[in-house]
Amino acid sequence: MFREIAVSMVAVAGVLATAPVRAQSPEQFARPGADDAKGAIELIDPKVLRVCADPNNLPFSNSAGEGFENKLAQFVAAKLGKDIAYVFYPGATGFIRNTLNAHLCDVVMGMPQGDDLVQPTNPYYRTSYAIVTRAGSDLEGLKTLADSRLTAKGRRIGLVANTPPGNLLARLGLLAAVKPYPLVVDTRVDAPAADMIRDLESGVIDVAILWGPIAGYHVKRSNGRLVEAMLAQEPGTRMSFRIGMGVRHSDQEWKRELNRLIAQNQHEIDRLLASYGVPLLDEAGAPIAVDP
Repeated sequence: MFREIAVSMVAVAGVLATAPVRAQSPEQFARPGADDAKGAIELIDPKVLRVCADPNNLPFSNSAGEGFENKLAQFVAAKLGKDIAYVFYPGATGFIRNTLNAHLCDVVMGMPQGDDLVQPTNPYYRTSYAIVTRAGSDLEGLKTLADSRLTAKGRRIGLVANTPPGNLLARLGLLAAVKPYPLVVDTRVDAPAADMIRDLESGVIDVAILWGPIAGYHVKRSNGRLVEAMLAQEPGTRMSFRIGMGVRHSDQEWKRELNRLIAQNQHEIDRLLASYGVPLLDEAGAPIAVDP
């Protein structure tokens, strides 16, 4: 059972722009984030894995510990022989600044490589954007956005705004068919991916384009009503990304310890991810089959 050590309530910029931002004072728990530039602090408490997480963002995490990043954090804590505690903060504007860099916690479980807000560990999975369709529909088996079936009159394509597949849809002349869903939201209030899946099942849209872990999670829970296919890499548009854990830039030994744990437990991590429907890719872009 995990312990929650802090909850910060924010109004995400651009969503609730007129509401004040209220963040819990870092001094209540640890030294201020400015200390990060003065040298390594490493773990706040060597006996506790303190995790930065969103409290309402399934399939990744929630305050009840039901997401796959929650389960991964529990796995990591057990392997390291540590207790586990969370700092919850909505995963949008200010998340890293007010959690990891404020020294309230020591690791973010899922961060794309190349995000310079954190120091990434080695990746523990690679995945891609995916296409989700209704089972038995005339679009079942769709694997590419260049498929001529998407140009049929009246098609509606669900897409999270400002995500990479949008660039490809623009090149293909399909933006007029797009029903957009917001990217930056207050996850305590809004769930665009769940809204998109409901619209797909009800027929409001014909196809949903989602980040692979989100697509796989909803397909797995659909009892066969939905099917998915990974979007292949297209020239000029990156669809797949490597995901690791994020630590502070100063915490070199902590990063090395997590890298060792990932390398030693990759098969178990793959099985955990697959149990949530996360589609996994190898370095050649081929699907990874995981033993149940």
